[in-house]
Amino acid sequence: MKNDITHQPNTHISAFDVFCGVGGLAYGLRSAGINIVGGLDIDKTCEFAFEHNCSAPFFHTDVAETTFGDIASLFERAKYRILVGCAPCQPFSAMSNSSRKEVEQMKWSALPEFSRLISEGQPHVVFMENVPRLQRHEVFTQFLNQLKSNDYKVTMNVVNCSDYGVPQTRRRLVLLASKLGKINIPTKVSFIPTVRETIEGLPQLRNGEHDPSDPLHQCSKLSTLNLRRIRASTPGGSWNIWPTNLRPECYLRPSGKSFHNVYGRMKWDTLSPTLTTQFFRYGTGRFGHPEQDRALSLREGALLQTFPYTFKFVHSAETCTFTRVGAHIGNAVPPQLALIFGREIIKHIEEFGE
Repeated sequence: MKNDITHQPNTHISAFDVFCGVGGLAYGLRSAGINIVGGLDIDKTCEFAFEHNCSAPFFHTDVAETTFGDIASLFERAKYRILVGCAPCQPFSAMSNSSRKEVEQMKWSALPEFSRLISEGQPHVVFMENVPRLQRHEVFTQFLNQLKSNDYKVTMNVVNCSDYGVPQTRRRLVLLASKLGKINIPTKVSFIPTVRETIEGLPQLRNGEHDPSDPLHQCSKLSTLNLRRIRASTPGGSWNIWPTNLRPECYLRPSGKSFHNVYGRMKWDTLSPTLTTQFFRYGTGRFGHPEQDRALSLREGALLQTFPYTFKFVHSAETCTFTRVGAHIGNAVPPQLALIFGREIIKHIEEFGE
């Protein structure tokens, strides 16, 4: 994705991001030419990044305590209104004493609130991105039924984000709904960047180092044991090639064979694995650098998520902490994906709008 906004946002086509995070989705839509009028999120640590990069107000609030009337004035100049969002699933830790059915209902509790805002505001277009497994739950069926009862034409699919220029094996459920007419899933792009094309040009780092000219280009420090492990790892390989003395005890049991996607190195000339909020930790996935003996840096994670260099995650006076910035990067909708879908939304409005 290019470093700068590619089009001047059109104030007649405006969007509000209901679960905005640091603004990966909103930034991509704005890059396509959609005016971003605001975003809300329960995580206040996202405020600076969203407002700085998306040039729109951030509302630190729970969607359950928000009505469309609270944000309606933001669309005052818009002819076409868009609501977008990636409803988060709640963690299981607070639900350990609940029944399985209760857990599933609580886990996706944000989605009905998104549906309620749509029903209240009746935006012209809705866009949602989420994990594919959401389709298996009743709450998603209810969401679809509510859209259709409000006269939306719905198009959805599980897509590979790499088909839209994101250098990851990242599969996501995407949904577009419109009151104007049938809306299409965008055509795949022709160029899919690899890990090499995305991060090879960055300055080299040793284990635990940071680049003094780029606060985001820092990598976590591996333990002595993990440093030995990554030196024994090959790109695309796993821990099963290590000497027995380097393997975690739990992986020596028969049940440990299922954990093959951890403690791995990335390969240069392929896609990266799906980035998680823990991508800066070597042992949580295939997040070892292809050839340097270290985990990915925050900058490398941001680039693999298609955030441009110009995107600021923290104020210059703040420290880039691994846990906080890693979560912001891993949780985000890749801006490149949002850019492509934003262009499709604009095309749709130009074709079917008045």
